[in-house]
Amino acid sequence: MSEGTASVPDTGIPRTATATATATAPAHRDANVLRWVAAYAASMVGDMVFYLALSWAAVQNGTPAQAGLVTAVSAVPRALLMLGGGVVADRFGPRKVVIGSDAVRCATVLAVAALLFVTDPGLWLLALLAVVFGTVDALFLPAVGALPARITGKDQLARVQGMRGLAVRFAAVVGAPLGGLGVAVGGAAAAFALAGLLIAVSVPLLISVRMRELPPDDATGAPAAGEATAWRDLVGGLRYIRRHRVLGPLMVAIALGDLGFVGPLNVGLTLLADERGWGAAGMGWVLAGFGTGAGVAALLLTVRGRLPRAGCVAAGAIIPGAAAIGALAQAPGLPVAVGTAVVVGLLTGLSGAMCGALLQTQAEPAYLGRVTAVGGIVSLGIAPLSMPLSAAAIGVWGTGPVFAVSAGVCALGGVVALCAPGVRRAELPG
Repeated sequence: MSEGTASVPDTGIPRTATATATATAPAHRDANVLRWVAAYAASMVGDMVFYLALSWAAVQNGTPAQAGLVTAVSAVPRALLMLGGGVVADRFGPRKVVIGSDAVRCATVLAVAALLFVTDPGLWLLALLAVVFGTVDALFLPAVGALPARITGKDQLARVQGMRGLAVRFAAVVGAPLGGLGVAVGGAAAAFALAGLLIAVSVPLLISVRMRELPPDDATGAPAAGEATAWRDLVGGLRYIRRHRVLGPLMVAIALGDLGFVGPLNVGLTLLADERGWGAAGMGWVLAGFGTGAGVAALLLTVRGRLPRAGCVAAGAIIPGAAAIGALAQAPGLPVAVGTAVVVGLLTGLSGAMCGALLQTQAEPAYLGRVTAVGGIVSLGIAPLSMPLSAAAIGVWGTGPVFAVSAGVCALGGVVALCAPGVRRAELPG
């Protein structure tokens, strides 16, 4: 399956320090995996605090439009450079890249916090910070996605995906209150300092994580010394995904699913809550319902470790989840909307977790950085385009028709996956 030109990445530690045991401990009982999950959770909480602090500081230093530009500018380098970040992760090893990028993020945020304590440099510093953070994120995200295959066996990757989902939910619940507390105590400077310290916690934890050696089969097809270039690695990774019987159609399904999901569950939900008179509190309850459902899905995968007929589950869960998205706009009251949101979160969370687990288990580790990067581009680069389109369409046709169309686009992702034999028959390792 080595159709690209990937070089075998260095793990970043001596051979004698790698985990070489053939038996793999259950991920939720493996101290090595738990250190990685703790590091990931600390970094994600730090991210949440950082973006809240950035938004607050931007609002305090400029107009609402300028604040919106500052908070959005980090997405540009992240989207443009993430494919290159995947190449870097695969060429140099994800461990080195994750540790280095976390260290840079930590140092940058703490430096800005120190400046804000002594002076008020204005929006230009905040914009520069956002660009740097987004640039480093373009390295961090593909590398962190490539790490699980190097810290546990393939039979545990689905469970790790569930644990990662729980870490994301934890960050979403804890990060905003912590950021708000930091702003309340010492303004944006204190919140930035808190974000930097949280990211700093992840660095020693990542350094303590042991890496496994890649299986020999994952090194086949690597180019001879001097033949590999970053461009060849990039093209080879894209070719590998396109020709793969599972990864190719799965990427299309993820793109369609996210296009149909991101708009309604972001700007669309805000407009729906305003239209129905639910207010900000009501919207918060609906979002909490979604988060609860997604958390239950992540917990299920963490406990079970694997589900049979993974490809069918990933594809099949998208379709009823899409129907629930369409039904959300027709909810007669807030309690029904919250219950519907729980169903949306459960089904789309289950589908997303299974898709992530399939990406982890179907891709050869030597390509995982690039595979993760393409998945990130789909979710973070393409899917957000649906938000302004959804807002404009709701202004013309209303929430009901737009949610219905979005549900149809999301369901189409499930149809594409079910029509692909490779995805339909895909299984997680036992």
